[in-house]
Amino acid sequence: CWASLFEARAIFYRQDKGFDHLKVGIAVPVQRMVQSQRSGVMFTVEPDTGDRSKIEIEAVYGLGEGIVSGQITPDNYVVDKATLSILQKRVAEQEQQIVRNPQAVGRGLETSMWAAVPAELRQRQKLSDEEIVDLARIGKQVEGHYGFPQDIEWAEEGGQFCIVQTRPVTVLAVTEEERGGEAETVPVLLSGSPAGPGVEAGPAKVVTSASGIEFVESGDVLVAEMTTPDFVPAMKRAAAIVTDRGGRTCHAAIVSRELGIPCVVGAGDATTVLRNGQLVTVDGSGGKVYAGRAEARLAWAAQEKARRAVACDIKTRTRVYVNLAEPDLADVVAARNVDGVGLLRAEFMIAQIGEHPQFAIDEGRSEEYIEKLADGLRKFARAFDPRPVVYRTNDFKTNEYRNLRGGEKYEQFEENPMIGYRGASRYIRDIDIFRLELEAIKRVRRDYANLWVMIPFVRTPQELAGVKEIMEQEGLPRSQDFKLWMMAEVPSNALILDRFIDVGIDGISIGSNDLTQLILGIDRDNARFAVEFDERNEAVLLALEKLIRTANARGVTSSICGQAPSDYPDLTQKLVEWGITSISVNPDVIDRAREIIAEAEAGLAKAAAPASR
Repeated sequence: CWASLFEARAIFYRQDKGFDHLKVGIAVPVQRMVQSQRSGVMFTVEPDTGDRSKIEIEAVYGLGEGIVSGQITPDNYVVDKATLSILQKRVAEQEQQIVRNPQAVGRGLETSMWAAVPAELRQRQKLSDEEIVDLARIGKQVEGHYGFPQDIEWAEEGGQFCIVQTRPVTVLAVTEEERGGEAETVPVLLSGSPAGPGVEAGPAKVVTSASGIEFVESGDVLVAEMTTPDFVPAMKRAAAIVTDRGGRTCHAAIVSRELGIPCVVGAGDATTVLRNGQLVTVDGSGGKVYAGRAEARLAWAAQEKARRAVACDIKTRTRVYVNLAEPDLADVVAARNVDGVGLLRAEFMIAQIGEHPQFAIDEGRSEEYIEKLADGLRKFARAFDPRPVVYRTNDFKTNEYRNLRGGEKYEQFEENPMIGYRGASRYIRDIDIFRLELEAIKRVRRDYANLWVMIPFVRTPQELAGVKEIMEQEGLPRSQDFKLWMMAEVPSNALILDRFIDVGIDGISIGSNDLTQLILGIDRDNARFAVEFDERNEAVLLALEKLIRTANARGVTSSICGQAPSDYPDLTQKLVEWGITSISVNPDVIDRAREIIAEAEAGLAKAAAPASR
């Protein structure tokens, strides 16, 4: 071991890197080897296709040398990453295995040797179905820890699985490049989760707090630890966004997709690795940040943009709505093949007003606040008229409210704002603030009857009844041309939807982001759990199906406005099969969503058609 410190490769490396040959040391770990009864490899992504929804496991009898050297054909198992259900099994007959050589100790002999596999085991499946699922679950945990698909070597001794090595899947980058045009030659500086599709280059601008957003100029790459609504003015100017933390449903991801700019979230230490003014290319489709201009990726992105420019004029029974928040985009998106706005977020408009609504009330500027909000709403209603615009009333959390001017005076600190003082519970307590919002809605509806309302984060039927009562008192009762929807994003909504419908609503819209978060108990903004946060989890799918089927049975409309339909075509097909009324997606996937829905509807029609004689 000591001699290896001075072999040719080690000397060359130190010389090349400028290390002093006499100031280096060497560590020699000594550990007990796993005497593998079974062993193998596991990829937390399908290596041949780059499909991140699957886990692939290979297994052999004996030590792992037989599989990694290619001398033994292993069993192959494919597992669905979301549900941990086994999708495919291929069992290979194995006659020989590599085992420990018990005669080697102290004799200078080879430490391993070939031995026959017992006849009764040769054609048997190496791992039981239960063991396959257990190992896949471990693989998900390892991938979640590192935040990137892993190539894992495992061994089993005495019924105990051991992970002996893990590293990033090196073939994944090749697969993605092959799918996205020519391979890129410039170095990758950072990797994270692809959050906003597209590729753009520009100078990095590191912003450590909202007070520094004024330094972000048009065409800059905004680099931040994480974004909040008060970052929005800078995000609108940015060519691309990179964050240290966050998953695909965090604020930066949602906003970037609506703005149509590339975004990579959960990149780790972007704010320390990247320097102000450094030219970088952000690949929001592949989740990478390149040094300088990545010409191959930029050329691919230009081709994709040209391809999407060809309008997709498809008609579907299931309506396709769009998620929006930025007033300046209303006219552009309204020109697309879209049936309305299924989710109009208040947060952009509130952030642009820039102050806590209670602060405006106390300062005697309620009228100014109302008019500013009404101006924003009016842009959407006018652009989409007569198509419906479903406005979700303000769902700021306490930490977001605190960031507005005057907010610290009115907002208490909460350990977990995501499940804190938000949504419907606010409206029935802070009635004066809710009245400002309702007055803005009334003013817009004088000219545009296509503006509807959706109430977010309704925990109980009693809360919904309280909100309805306030709305009626303020002159906004349900009517033929004024529909009231409820966001279905709390597990109680799925469990007792009938009781919420009894209160009196016209429709529901499933907020799959919060619903998944609350069913699985996972912080949707935590990059460490990006793998586990999956709307296709069995428990979440059961809730989605129950919501849609119950709404259909009760004669109210059903929609979905979370991130899931934009990401998972297979889920969109299930939603159509269950009978969802509409699907609301991000602007970047409007045409693709219409195609998927059309295909699903055609498949249902074909299945329902009587067999020809």
